Amino acid sequence: MPGRACRSPNESLAMKAEQNELITRVGPGTACGAVLRQYWQPVALVDEFDPRLDPRMEKRPVKAVRVMGQNFVLFKDGQGRWGLLDRDCPHRNADLSFGRREEDGLRCPFHGWKFAVDGTCLQTPAEPAGSKLCERVRQRAYPVVERAGAIWAWLGDEGATPPPFPEFDAFAAPATHSFAFKGLWNANWLQAFEVGIDPAHPSFLHRFLQDEALEQIGDNAAGKQFRSASAGSADGEQWPMTRIMREFCQPEISLEHTPWGIQLTALRPMTEQLTHVRVTNAIFPSTFVIPLSETMTITQMHVPVDDENTYWYSFFTSFAGPLDKEAMRAQRQPFIALPDYIPVSGRHNNWGFNPEEQMSTTYLGMGEEDINVHDQWAVESMGPIQDRTREHLGTSDKVIMANRRVLLAAIESVAKGGTAPGVATADTATQVSGGPDTVDGIAPAGEWATWWHQQVDAKRTNAPWIEKAAPGATETA
Repeated sequence: MPGRACRSPNESLAMKAEQNELITRVGPGTACGAVLRQYWQPVALVDEFDPRLDPRMEKRPVKAVRVMGQNFVLFKDGQGRWGLLDRDCPHRNADLSFGRREEDGLRCPFHGWKFAVDGTCLQTPAEPAGSKLCERVRQRAYPVVERAGAIWAWLGDEGATPPPFPEFDAFAAPATHSFAFKGLWNANWLQAFEVGIDPAHPSFLHRFLQDEALEQIGDNAAGKQFRSASAGSADGEQWPMTRIMREFCQPEISLEHTPWGIQLTALRPMTEQLTHVRVTNAIFPSTFVIPLSETMTITQMHVPVDDENTYWYSFFTSFAGPLDKEAMRAQRQPFIALPDYIPVSGRHNNWGFNPEEQMSTTYLGMGEEDINVHDQWAVESMGPIQDRTREHLGTSDKVIMANRRVLLAAIESVAKGGTAPGVATADTATQVSGGPDTVDGIAPAGEWATWWHQQVDAKRTNAPWIEKAAPGATETA
Protein backbone atom coordinates (compact mmCIF):
# COMPACT_ATOMS: atom_id res chain seq x y z
CA MET A 1 0.00 0.00 0.00
CA PRO A 2 1.28 3.53 -0.70
CA GLY A 3 1.18 4.63 2.93
CA ARG A 4 3.53 1.86 4.06
CA ALA A 5 6.50 3.73 2.58
CA CYS A 6 6.17 6.50 5.17
CA ARG A 7 5.81 4.97 8.59
CA SER A 8 5.54 6.62 11.94
CA PRO A 9 8.84 8.10 13.14
CA ASN A 10 8.67 5.69 16.07
CA GLU A 11 8.95 2.66 13.79
CA SER A 12 12.42 1.43 12.88
CA LEU A 13 11.49 -0.19 9.57
CA ALA A 14 12.64 1.68 6.45
CA MET A 15 11.28 1.95 2.95
CA LYS A 16 11.35 -1.21 0.86
CA ALA A 17 13.74 -1.37 -2.09
CA GLU A 18 10.93 -1.76 -4.63
CA GLN A 19 9.22 1.35 -3.28
CA ASN A 20 12.45 3.34 -3.56
CA GLU A 21 12.77 2.21 -7.17
CA LEU A 22 9.18 3.23 -7.84
CA ILE A 23 9.56 6.83 -6.63
CA THR A 24 12.98 7.53 -8.18
CA ARG A 25 12.97 6.04 -11.69
CA VAL A 26 11.66 8.53 -14.24
CA GLY A 27 12.58 7.29 -17.72
CA PRO A 28 10.09 6.44 -20.49
CA GLY A 29 7.67 3.75 -19.39
CA THR A 30 8.24 4.20 -15.65
CA ALA A 31 5.37 4.84 -13.26
CA CYS A 32 6.97 7.89 -11.63
CA GLY A 33 8.04 9.25 -14.99
CA ALA A 34 4.44 9.06 -16.14
CA VAL A 35 3.46 11.32 -13.24
CA LEU A 36 6.20 13.90 -13.81
CA ARG A 37 5.29 14.12 -17.49
CA GLN A 38 1.88 15.54 -16.55
CA TYR A 39 3.45 18.86 -15.46
CA TRP A 40 5.11 21.70 -17.35
CA GLN A 41 8.88 21.33 -16.94
CA PRO A 42 11.66 23.83 -17.76
CA VAL A 43 14.01 22.31 -20.33
CA ALA A 44 16.43 25.25 -20.78
CA LEU A 45 17.01 28.84 -19.76
CA VAL A 46 16.43 31.53 -22.36
CA ASP A 47 19.94 32.69 -21.38
CA GLU A 48 21.32 29.49 -22.88
CA PHE A 49 20.43 30.91 -26.29
CA ASP A 50 22.02 34.32 -25.61
CA PRO A 51 25.09 34.76 -27.85
CA ARG A 52 26.70 36.96 -25.19
CA LEU A 53 26.76 33.98 -22.84
CA ASP A 54 27.26 31.25 -25.45
CA PRO A 55 28.71 32.48 -28.77
CA ARG A 56 27.65 29.21 -30.42
CA MET A 57 24.08 30.47 -30.37
CA GLU A 58 24.64 33.59 -32.48
CA LYS A 59 23.95 31.91 -35.81
CA ARG A 60 22.70 28.51 -34.72
CA PRO A 61 20.25 28.49 -31.77
CA VAL A 62 20.07 24.69 -31.50
CA LYS A 63 20.71 22.65 -28.33
CA ALA A 64 20.66 19.00 -27.39
CA VAL A 65 18.70 18.58 -24.16
CA ARG A 66 17.98 15.53 -22.07
CA VAL A 67 15.02 15.38 -19.69
CA MET A 68 13.72 12.38 -17.73
CA GLY A 69 15.96 9.99 -19.66
CA GLN A 70 14.77 11.20 -23.07
CA ASN A 71 16.85 12.97 -25.70
CA PHE A 72 15.44 16.04 -27.42
CA VAL A 73 16.59 18.85 -29.66
CA LEU A 74 15.49 22.36 -28.71
CA PHE A 75 15.80 25.06 -31.34
CA LYS A 76 14.50 28.39 -32.56
CA ASP A 77 13.77 28.60 -36.27
CA GLY A 78 14.51 31.60 -38.45
CA GLN A 79 11.11 33.09 -37.64
CA GLY A 80 11.79 33.04 -33.90
CA ARG A 81 9.55 30.06 -33.08
CA TRP A 82 10.65 27.51 -30.47
CA GLY A 83 10.56 23.81 -31.26
CA LEU A 84 11.25 20.73 -29.13
CA LEU A 85 11.52 17.48 -31.07
CA ASP A 86 12.65 13.95 -30.35
CA ARG A 87 16.34 13.98 -31.14
CA ASP A 88 16.53 10.89 -33.36
CA CYS A 89 15.54 11.59 -36.96
CA PRO A 90 12.56 9.39 -37.94
CA HIS A 91 14.35 8.42 -41.16
CA ARG A 92 17.32 6.42 -39.83
CA ASN A 93 17.71 7.86 -36.33
CA ALA A 94 20.64 10.24 -36.87
CA ASP A 95 21.08 12.95 -34.21
CA LEU A 96 18.99 16.03 -35.06
CA SER A 97 20.90 18.21 -32.60
CA PHE A 98 23.52 18.45 -35.38
CA GLY A 99 20.83 19.58 -37.82
CA ARG A 100 20.96 22.60 -40.07
CA ARG A 101 18.78 25.38 -38.67
CA GLU A 102 16.76 27.04 -41.42
CA GLU A 103 14.11 29.71 -41.72
CA ASP A 104 11.20 27.30 -41.33
CA GLY A 105 12.69 24.38 -39.41
CA LEU A 106 15.56 21.99 -38.74
CA ARG A 107 17.12 19.83 -41.47
CA CYS A 108 18.88 16.51 -40.82
CA PRO A 109 22.32 16.53 -42.50
CA PHE A 110 22.17 12.77 -43.20
CA HIS A 111 19.63 12.86 -46.04
CA GLY A 112 18.20 16.37 -45.85
CA TRP A 113 14.87 15.64 -44.24
CA LYS A 114 13.48 18.84 -42.75
CA PHE A 115 11.07 19.31 -39.85
CA ALA A 116 9.04 22.29 -38.66
CA VAL A 117 8.77 23.23 -34.98
CA ASP A 118 5.48 21.28 -34.77
CA GLY A 119 7.12 18.11 -36.13
CA THR A 120 5.70 18.39 -39.63
CA CYS A 121 8.01 16.84 -42.23
CA LEU A 122 8.60 19.60 -44.77
CA GLN A 123 11.00 17.90 -47.21
CA THR A 124 12.52 14.50 -48.05
CA PRO A 125 14.74 15.74 -50.90
CA ALA A 126 16.40 12.43 -51.84
CA GLU A 127 13.04 10.81 -52.63
CA PRO A 128 11.77 10.65 -56.23
CA ALA A 129 9.67 13.49 -57.60
CA GLY A 130 6.05 13.09 -56.59
CA SER A 131 6.88 10.99 -53.51
CA LYS A 132 4.23 11.15 -50.77
CA LEU A 133 6.59 9.86 -48.06
CA CYS A 134 6.91 13.29 -46.47
CA GLU A 135 3.15 13.41 -45.91
CA ARG A 136 3.25 10.12 -43.98
CA VAL A 137 6.11 11.08 -41.66
CA ARG A 138 5.93 13.25 -38.60
CA GLN A 139 8.52 13.78 -35.88
CA ARG A 140 7.23 13.83 -32.30
CA ALA A 141 7.04 17.47 -31.17
CA TYR A 142 6.18 18.75 -27.70
CA PRO A 143 4.23 21.83 -26.58
CA VAL A 144 6.63 24.60 -25.52
CA VAL A 145 6.20 28.05 -24.00
CA GLU A 146 8.62 30.77 -22.96
CA ARG A 147 7.98 32.03 -19.42
CA ALA A 148 9.99 33.60 -16.60
CA GLY A 149 13.31 33.34 -18.42
CA ALA A 150 12.96 29.66 -19.27
CA ILE A 151 11.70 27.42 -22.07
CA TRP A 152 9.06 25.02 -20.76
CA ALA A 153 7.79 21.80 -22.28
CA TRP A 154 4.94 19.43 -21.62
CA LEU A 155 6.05 15.85 -22.17
CA GLY A 156 2.78 14.01 -21.69
CA ASP A 157 1.17 11.55 -24.09
CA GLU A 158 1.05 12.56 -27.74
CA GLY A 159 -2.32 14.04 -28.63
CA ALA A 160 -3.24 14.77 -25.02
CA THR A 161 -4.00 18.35 -23.99
CA PRO A 162 -1.56 19.94 -21.52
CA PRO A 163 -2.96 21.80 -18.52
CA PRO A 164 -2.89 25.61 -18.54
CA PHE A 165 0.41 27.08 -17.44
CA PRO A 166 0.06 27.93 -13.71
CA GLU A 167 0.11 31.61 -12.82
CA PHE A 168 2.21 31.44 -9.67
CA ASP A 169 3.99 34.68 -8.75
CA ALA A 170 7.31 33.43 -10.08
CA PHE A 171 5.81 32.94 -13.53
CA ALA A 172 3.50 35.96 -13.55
CA ALA A 173 6.07 38.59 -12.51
CA PRO A 174 7.34 40.84 -15.31
CA ALA A 175 10.81 40.28 -16.70
CA THR A 176 12.07 43.36 -14.84
CA HIS A 177 11.31 41.69 -11.50
CA SER A 178 12.39 38.11 -12.18
CA PHE A 179 15.64 36.27 -12.78
CA ALA A 180 16.25 32.61 -13.66
CA PHE A 181 19.34 30.49 -13.13
CA LYS A 182 20.15 26.79 -12.89
CA GLY A 183 22.78 24.22 -11.98
CA LEU A 184 23.49 20.52 -12.41
CA TRP A 185 23.61 18.03 -9.54
CA ASN A 186 24.81 14.48 -10.04
CA ALA A 187 22.00 12.80 -8.14
CA ASN A 188 18.37 11.72 -8.36
CA TRP A 189 15.64 14.35 -8.57
CA LEU A 190 13.77 13.26 -5.45
CA GLN A 191 16.65 13.58 -3.00
CA ALA A 192 17.32 17.04 -4.42
CA PHE A 193 13.71 18.04 -3.81
CA GLU A 194 13.57 16.45 -0.37
CA VAL A 195 16.56 18.45 0.83
CA GLY A 196 14.83 21.65 -0.26
CA ILE A 197 11.53 21.01 1.54
CA ASP A 198 13.17 19.94 4.81
CA PRO A 199 12.42 22.70 7.39
CA ALA A 200 15.01 21.46 9.93
CA HIS A 201 18.17 21.33 7.83
CA PRO A 202 18.97 25.10 7.64
CA SER A 203 19.77 25.11 11.36
CA PHE A 204 22.67 22.78 10.68
CA LEU A 205 23.65 22.51 7.02
CA HIS A 206 23.57 26.30 6.50
CA ARG A 207 24.78 27.30 9.97
CA PHE A 208 27.25 30.18 10.11
CA LEU A 209 29.20 30.42 13.34
CA GLN A 210 29.37 34.23 13.12
CA ASP A 211 27.00 36.83 11.71
CA GLU A 212 27.72 39.67 9.30
CA ALA A 213 26.39 43.20 9.51
CA LEU A 214 23.04 43.13 7.76
CA GLU A 215 23.76 46.20 5.67
CA GLN A 216 26.44 44.16 3.87
CA ILE A 217 23.89 41.74 2.48
CA GLY A 218 21.92 42.71 -0.61
CA ASP A 219 18.93 40.95 -2.10
CA ASN A 220 20.95 39.97 -5.14
CA ALA A 221 23.80 38.30 -3.22
CA ALA A 222 24.40 34.79 -4.53
CA GLY A 223 23.77 31.94 -2.12
CA LYS A 224 23.52 34.19 0.94
CA GLN A 225 19.82 34.04 1.68
CA PHE A 226 20.39 33.04 5.30
CA ARG A 227 22.52 36.16 5.81
CA SER A 228 19.50 38.38 5.15
CA ALA A 229 17.34 39.76 7.95
CA SER A 230 14.19 38.08 9.08
CA ALA A 231 11.14 40.31 9.07
CA GLY A 232 10.18 41.82 12.41
CA SER A 233 12.50 42.44 15.34
CA ALA A 234 13.44 41.40 18.86
CA ASP A 235 13.75 44.36 21.25
CA GLY A 236 14.03 46.64 18.23
CA GLU A 237 16.85 44.59 16.68
CA GLN A 238 16.63 42.76 13.38
CA TRP A 239 18.15 39.30 13.35
CA PRO A 240 19.76 37.58 10.36
CA MET A 241 18.08 34.32 9.46
CA THR A 242 21.28 32.41 10.20
CA ARG A 243 21.34 33.59 13.82
CA ILE A 244 17.80 32.35 14.35
CA MET A 245 18.53 29.05 12.63
CA ARG A 246 21.66 28.62 14.77
CA GLU A 247 20.17 29.52 18.15
CA PHE A 248 16.77 27.83 17.71
CA CYS A 249 17.40 24.51 16.03
CA GLN A 250 14.31 22.50 17.06
CA PRO A 251 11.45 23.84 14.93
CA GLU A 252 7.85 22.96 15.60
CA ILE A 253 6.86 21.75 12.14
CA SER A 254 3.32 21.62 10.82
CA LEU A 255 1.90 21.18 7.35
CA GLU A 256 -1.29 21.84 5.48
CA HIS A 257 -2.28 20.18 2.22
CA THR A 258 -3.23 22.69 -0.47
CA PRO A 259 -4.62 22.35 -4.01
CA TRP A 260 -1.10 22.70 -5.41
CA GLY A 261 0.87 20.74 -2.78
CA ILE A 262 1.83 21.35 0.84
CA GLN A 263 2.25 24.53 2.89
CA LEU A 264 4.94 24.14 5.55
CA THR A 265 5.19 26.10 8.79
CA ALA A 266 8.22 25.96 11.09
CA LEU A 267 7.91 27.77 14.43
CA ARG A 268 10.97 28.50 16.55
CA PRO A 269 9.89 29.92 19.94
CA MET A 270 12.41 32.58 20.98
CA THR A 271 10.91 34.00 24.17
CA GLU A 272 7.51 33.91 25.83
CA GLN A 273 6.59 36.93 23.72
CA LEU A 274 8.29 36.16 20.38
CA THR A 275 8.26 33.31 17.89
CA HIS A 276 10.16 32.98 14.66
CA VAL A 277 7.84 31.79 11.91
CA ARG A 278 8.98 30.48 8.55
CA VAL A 279 6.31 29.56 6.00
CA THR A 280 7.37 27.83 2.79
CA ASN A 281 5.60 25.77 0.13
CA ALA A 282 6.05 22.52 -1.74
CA ILE A 283 4.39 22.60 -5.16
CA PHE A 284 3.87 19.04 -6.32
CA PRO A 285 5.79 17.28 -7.73
CA SER A 286 9.23 18.91 -7.51
CA THR A 287 9.11 22.63 -6.69
CA PHE A 288 9.58 24.56 -3.48
CA VAL A 289 9.00 28.25 -2.75
CA ILE A 290 11.00 29.93 0.02
CA PRO A 291 11.68 33.51 1.14
CA LEU A 292 15.03 35.00 0.18
CA SER A 293 14.31 38.27 1.98
CA GLU A 294 11.33 40.35 3.03
CA THR A 295 10.72 41.33 -0.61
CA MET A 296 12.05 38.40 -2.65
CA THR A 297 11.24 34.73 -3.07
CA ILE A 298 12.99 31.78 -4.67
CA THR A 299 10.93 29.23 -6.59
CA GLN A 300 13.15 26.23 -7.26
CA MET A 301 12.27 23.29 -9.50
CA HIS A 302 14.12 19.97 -9.76
CA VAL A 303 14.06 18.54 -13.27
CA PRO A 304 15.52 15.07 -13.86
CA VAL A 305 18.06 14.79 -16.63
CA ASP A 306 17.85 11.06 -16.00
CA ASP A 307 17.68 8.87 -12.92
CA GLU A 308 21.08 10.00 -11.62
CA ASN A 309 21.36 13.64 -12.67
CA THR A 310 19.15 16.66 -11.98
CA TYR A 311 19.04 20.31 -13.02
CA TRP A 312 17.69 22.70 -10.41
CA TYR A 313 16.04 25.80 -11.84
CA SER A 314 15.74 28.81 -9.52
CA PHE A 315 13.33 31.66 -10.27
CA PHE A 316 13.96 34.80 -8.20
CA THR A 317 10.94 37.07 -7.83
CA SER A 318 11.14 40.63 -6.51
CA PHE A 319 8.11 42.25 -4.87
CA ALA A 320 9.97 45.57 -4.60
CA GLY A 321 12.32 47.12 -7.16
CA PRO A 322 13.61 45.71 -10.45
CA LEU A 323 16.38 43.12 -10.37
CA ASP A 324 19.89 43.66 -11.72
CA LYS A 325 20.09 40.47 -13.74
CA GLU A 326 23.62 41.07 -14.98
CA ALA A 327 24.85 41.46 -11.40
CA MET A 328 22.94 38.39 -10.22
CA ARG A 329 24.34 36.27 -13.02
CA ALA A 330 27.88 37.56 -12.44
CA GLN A 331 27.65 36.76 -8.73
CA ARG A 332 26.76 33.14 -9.50
CA GLN A 333 29.21 32.43 -12.30
CA PRO A 334 32.21 31.84 -9.99
CA PHE A 335 30.29 28.86 -8.58
CA ILE A 336 28.36 27.62 -11.65
CA ALA A 337 30.27 27.56 -14.94
CA LEU A 338 28.47 28.65 -18.08
CA PRO A 339 27.43 27.80 -20.75
CA ASP A 340 26.63 24.32 -19.40
CA TYR A 341 25.79 25.37 -15.80
CA ILE A 342 28.18 22.89 -14.18
CA PRO A 343 29.14 23.53 -10.53
CA VAL A 344 32.81 24.26 -9.91
CA SER A 345 32.69 22.15 -6.74
CA GLY A 346 31.63 18.54 -6.53
CA ARG A 347 32.71 15.07 -5.55
CA HIS A 348 35.88 15.52 -7.62
CA ASN A 349 37.20 18.14 -5.15
CA ASN A 350 35.26 17.10 -2.02
CA TRP A 351 32.87 19.99 -2.63
CA GLY A 352 35.60 22.40 -1.45
CA PHE A 353 35.62 20.97 2.07
CA ASN A 354 37.94 22.78 4.49
CA PRO A 355 38.26 21.19 7.96
CA GLU A 356 39.69 24.37 9.47
CA GLU A 357 36.68 26.34 8.27
CA GLN A 358 34.40 23.70 9.76
CA MET A 359 35.93 24.33 13.18
CA SER A 360 35.86 28.12 13.02
CA THR A 361 33.41 29.54 10.49
CA THR A 362 30.70 27.25 9.11
CA TYR A 363 29.08 24.09 10.43
CA LEU A 364 29.77 22.24 7.18
CA GLY A 365 33.12 23.68 6.11
CA MET A 366 32.28 24.29 2.46
CA GLY A 367 32.36 28.04 2.15
CA GLU A 368 30.38 31.10 3.11
CA GLU A 369 29.86 32.67 -0.29
CA ASP A 370 27.49 30.13 -1.84
CA ILE A 371 25.24 27.96 0.30
CA ASN A 372 24.04 26.12 -2.83
CA VAL A 373 27.13 23.91 -2.53
CA HIS A 374 25.92 22.96 0.96
CA ASP A 375 22.74 21.54 -0.56
CA GLN A 376 24.73 20.03 -3.42
CA TRP A 377 26.89 18.10 -0.94
CA ALA A 378 23.85 16.85 0.98
CA VAL A 379 22.18 15.70 -2.24
CA GLU A 380 25.19 14.19 -4.00
CA SER A 381 26.82 12.60 -0.96
CA MET A 382 23.79 10.30 -0.60
CA GLY A 383 24.87 8.64 -3.86
CA PRO A 384 23.34 8.87 -7.34
CA ILE A 385 20.11 7.35 -5.99
CA GLN A 386 19.60 7.45 -2.24
CA ASP A 387 19.07 4.04 -0.64
CA ARG A 388 16.05 4.83 1.50
CA THR A 389 16.01 1.30 2.91
CA ARG A 390 18.85 2.44 5.17
CA GLU A 391 17.35 5.66 6.53
CA HIS A 392 15.72 6.22 9.92
CA LEU A 393 13.20 9.06 9.84
CA GLY A 394 12.33 11.17 12.87
CA THR A 395 9.61 13.59 13.91
CA SER A 396 11.37 16.43 12.10
CA ASP A 397 10.96 14.48 8.84
CA LYS A 398 7.16 14.70 8.81
CA VAL A 399 7.20 16.84 5.64
CA ILE A 400 9.36 14.27 3.85
CA MET A 401 6.95 11.51 4.82
CA ALA A 402 3.90 13.52 3.81
CA ASN A 403 5.34 14.31 0.39
CA ARG A 404 6.20 10.67 -0.24
CA ARG A 405 2.63 9.68 0.55
CA VAL A 406 1.35 12.18 -2.01
CA LEU A 407 3.87 10.97 -4.59
CA LEU A 408 3.00 7.30 -4.08
CA ALA A 409 -0.72 8.08 -4.29
CA ALA A 410 -0.15 10.04 -7.52
CA ILE A 411 1.84 7.16 -9.03
CA GLU A 412 -0.95 4.74 -8.15
CA SER A 413 -3.63 7.05 -9.55
CA VAL A 414 -1.89 7.67 -12.88
CA ALA A 415 -1.01 3.98 -13.26
CA LYS A 416 -4.73 3.18 -12.99
CA GLY A 417 -5.63 5.78 -15.62
CA GLY A 418 -6.50 8.54 -13.17
CA THR A 419 -5.18 12.08 -12.93
CA ALA A 420 -2.11 13.49 -11.29
CA PRO A 421 -2.70 15.99 -8.45
CA GLY A 422 -2.21 19.73 -8.30
CA VAL A 423 -1.53 21.87 -11.34
CA ALA A 424 -1.48 18.86 -13.67
CA THR A 425 -5.27 19.27 -13.80
CA ALA A 426 -6.89 22.14 -15.64
CA ASP A 427 -9.23 22.87 -12.74
CA THR A 428 -6.39 23.45 -10.28
CA ALA A 429 -4.10 25.18 -12.77
CA THR A 430 -6.77 27.73 -13.66
CA GLN A 431 -7.43 28.44 -9.97
CA VAL A 432 -3.84 29.54 -9.43
CA SER A 433 -3.53 33.31 -9.30
CA GLY A 434 -0.47 34.47 -7.42
CA GLY A 435 1.36 32.96 -4.47
CA PRO A 436 2.07 30.61 -2.94
CA ASP A 437 3.07 32.99 -0.16
CA THR A 438 6.08 32.74 2.12
CA VAL A 439 7.50 34.55 5.13
CA ASP A 440 10.51 34.43 7.42
CA GLY A 441 10.19 36.63 10.47
CA ILE A 442 9.91 37.31 14.18
CA ALA A 443 6.28 37.47 15.25
CA PRO A 444 4.31 37.99 18.46
CA ALA A 445 4.09 34.49 19.91
CA GLY A 446 0.33 34.38 20.27
CA GLU A 447 -0.42 36.19 17.04
CA TRP A 448 2.02 34.66 14.57
CA ALA A 449 -0.74 33.26 12.31
CA THR A 450 -2.27 36.72 11.86
CA TRP A 451 1.11 38.42 11.75
CA TRP A 452 2.49 36.43 8.82
CA HIS A 453 -0.58 37.10 6.72
CA GLN A 454 -0.21 40.81 7.47
CA GLN A 455 3.40 40.65 6.28
CA VAL A 456 2.29 39.00 3.06
CA ASP A 457 -0.49 41.55 2.57
CA ALA A 458 2.00 44.40 2.92
CA LYS A 459 4.49 42.78 0.55
CA ARG A 460 1.88 42.21 -2.12
CA THR A 461 0.27 45.63 -1.65
CA ASN A 462 3.61 47.31 -2.23
CA ALA A 463 4.60 45.16 -5.21
CA PRO A 464 4.45 47.44 -8.28
CA TRP A 465 3.46 44.65 -10.68
CA ILE A 466 0.64 42.94 -8.76
CA GLU A 467 -2.89 43.93 -9.62
CA LYS A 468 -4.38 45.09 -6.36
CA ALA A 469 -7.05 42.80 -4.93
CA ALA A 470 -9.49 43.05 -2.08
CA PRO A 471 -7.93 43.13 1.40
CA GLY A 472 -6.90 39.72 2.63
CA ALA A 473 -6.93 38.14 -0.85
CA THR A 474 -3.31 37.04 -0.66
CA GLU A 475 -3.55 33.28 -0.86
CA THR A 476 -3.54 31.24 -4.02
CA ALA A 477 -7.01 29.86 -4.57
